[in-house]
Formats: sequence, structure tokens, C-alpha cells
Amino acid sequence: QQCPSCSDPTLKDPGGVYIRCVNPDCPAQIRQRLEHFVGRDQMDIDGVGPAVIDQLVSAGLVTHLGDLYKLSIFDIRRLDRMGPKSAQNIIDAIDASRRRGMARVLAGLGIRHVGTRAAQVLAQNYESVEKLALVGVEELTGIDEIGPIIAESVHQFFSSPAGRETIERLKEGGVELRSLSPKRTAGPLSGKTVVVTGSLERFSRKEAQDAITAAGGKAAGTVSAKTSFVVVGADAGSKADKARKLGVEIIDEDEFERRLKTS
Repeated sequence: QQCPSCSDPTLKDPGGVYIRCVNPDCPAQIRQRLEHFVGRDQMDIDGVGPAVIDQLVSAGLVTHLGDLYKLSIFDIRRLDRMGPKSAQNIIDAIDASRRRGMARVLAGLGIRHVGTRAAQVLAQNYESVEKLALVGVEELTGIDEIGPIIAESVHQFFSSPAGRETIERLKEGGVELRSLSPKRTAGPLSGKTVVVTGSLERFSRKEAQDAITAAGGKAAGTVSAKTSFVVVGADAGSKADKARKLGVEIIDEDEFERRLKTS
């Protein structure tokens, strides 16, 4: 089948029902990506709605996300029903979006399966989009809340020519690609990667993970050779078994509490 917008061939999702155009220059795709990118939970560019986007794409002013950051007030004034004040407000909104930071950029890129929460998690684990782009699937899968499907999708995006070009153009446009997320503070678990498995008596899973982060450590969801130690509670399963096979230290809840308080 052909895309009705650009006439390029379409592909069906493997194992899925959706038929997608894979031409990165397809006008319909560009419009869709722009609408997502400027959304409130992404780059939050007020005033750039579907009608404005349609005109920008139709006029050839924007053919890529990075082109938003090349627009001048004169470009905006050329659009229908666009007065000087409205044009200036759009330029100001675009300028303000440059400073949203890594999590907002990731949420706005349209990477499949990467929503607001996954973008925040990634920004908490890597200091910049450029650093994230160098990470492999195995390491990404080891991040708590980032499963294999998200990890594969992120890796594919940053490994693709289109993905690399997108980041380069945003960088050229002055978009902040560093993380603005709170960094892990120094503490008893600084430099430690900790996995919690099974049911603890005095911590919920989230409370344990928050305690690890507050102590300067990194809470991971998957055991690997890089894991510092595994906290094992009742009914622990495969993660404990994997830790034993890899020779990773296993501790109980009492020892976990002790390590949260001492170096």
C-alpha cells in the first residue's frame, strides 16, 4: 500500500495491526510529529497548534523538528490571521522551549513506547541526550521501569540516521539536551547499583527504591554483573537466583537498613 500523503510505500507493524508510512519526510508525519513535540507535556510551545503547524509545513518553513528553532518573527507574520503580538508570543514560546531540558525533549521526540514517565526515568539516569544515545539495549534494560521493549525502541531511534539528525538539528537550534532532573546525592550508597526483590517487611518496593536514591545509590530493576548487591525479601524469585549465578552479593532487609545509614 501507499501513503496517501506522500505516496511512499507503507509497512505493517510486526505482529501488529497498524500500517505506517516510514518516510521521515512525509508531510503528514511531519505534522503529526510537530503536534506531539509542541504539546503541553512535551516542549509546551503555546500558540503552535494544528492550524499554525499546517501552514508552517505547507509553506515549507518547517520540514523537521529542528526547523522550529530557525523561525523568525517575519516567518510567523507571513501566516494567515497572524498579527504582530501573536507572532511575537509564538517566537517567545519557541525560545522558552529551548530550556525545557532532556526529559521534555525525549518525551517530545515521538520515540515509540517512550512517554512522559519513561523520559523522566531516562533523564534521571543519564546527564544528557548525547550520553543516552551511546547506551546499548542491555544497559537500558537494567534501569528500573525501562523494560526490553522501551530499551529496544530507544536504541533503535538513536542508532538510526533520522534519529541522529534530529538530535543534531535540535542541538544546532540551541535546545538544551542536558538533564534538569535532580541528581543522586552523595551518601552511604554512592556509586552503588542496588536491586530489590521479594517482599520486604518495612519497605514497599517504591519506598525501598526511594531510600536507595536518597542514600546516593541507583535503584535498578534487573540484576547484572554491574549490580553492587541485591536486597532479598520473602518470596524472592529469579533475580535472587541470577545474583547467585553471577556472584553478586545478597543481603537481607536488616543489612539493607544498616547500609542505608552507614558508609
